[in-house]
Amino acid sequence: MAIVLGPNRYGKAETRVVRVTRDGPTHHVKDLNVSVSLSGDMDRVHLAGDNAAVLTTDAQKNTVFAFARKHGVGEIEDFALLLARHFTDSQPTIHHARVEIEEYTWNRIAHQDGPPRPHSFVRSGAETRTCLVHSDGTGGAESVVSGLKDLVVMNSTGSEFHGFIKDEYTTLPETDDRILATAVTARWRHRGDPDDWGRSYCEARGRLLDAFAGTHSLSLQQTLYEMGRRVLAGCPEVCEVRLAMPNKHHFAVNLSPFGLDNPNEVFHAADRPYGLIEGTVADDAGPTPGPAWE
Repeated sequence: MAIVLGPNRYGKAETRVVRVTRDGPTHHVKDLNVSVSLSGDMDRVHLAGDNAAVLTTDAQKNTVFAFARKHGVGEIEDFALLLARHFTDSQPTIHHARVEIEEYTWNRIAHQDGPPRPHSFVRSGAETRTCLVHSDGTGGAESVVSGLKDLVVMNSTGSEFHGFIKDEYTTLPETDDRILATAVTARWRHRGDPDDWGRSYCEARGRLLDAFAGTHSLSLQQTLYEMGRRVLAGCPEVCEVRLAMPNKHHFAVNLSPFGLDNPNEVFHAADRPYGLIEGTVADDAGPTPGPAWE
């Protein structure tokens, strides 16, 4: 039996970098979590312990910090592409770079009796902006996937669920009025670089929210599809959307033991288990194989 080395990669995961841009008394903050993975001519390091082809993960971490200083941090897609191209262009043994970034948003703290303070911030919500870049270097194949996670949304009505299979273990009652709540993880693949990554992100995010709020839902699957469809319809630079949406169940509490009715006003927000709905919505070109989503 022949034993061979399969696909492999290595890198520095979750480098936390905060970049403060000082514009006089007004400061701007970019707070990132950057993960780098590299692949290429790595057979010798695995088979013989020869590190001659290895760019250390410590150097990868230091590059993130140095580039944050030298180039600044604008849109995370641009920063990820800059890093990925650097690693593949500068090292002959590195043929492919994967860079994934999460961005944490900070808002300025408002003065009680005046404008926002120029250098005081509060972390906003749980939602996180994301991107994932693959690059074979300048002039080579590249892919960019933008997205978000932990976007918590809820409709307190306008959602139904009925007509499903009923077997001997089914206890869930049908309903024509329920709370629909989820924490959206959405990723969308670009067919090319948009003119403005930030504008593209805001447009896609806005369309996800509009679709969730504006869809009278007969199932979370239906809502998922409409959210993906709305992004594709309004963002020509996007060719595919992938969504994962846990169903954050809210069950009406039986208050009859206390002599009270409950006309869908008091609910128990269940923590787990939960339904998990996942799906892909793509244009006619369909999903593209390869490492774009990995």
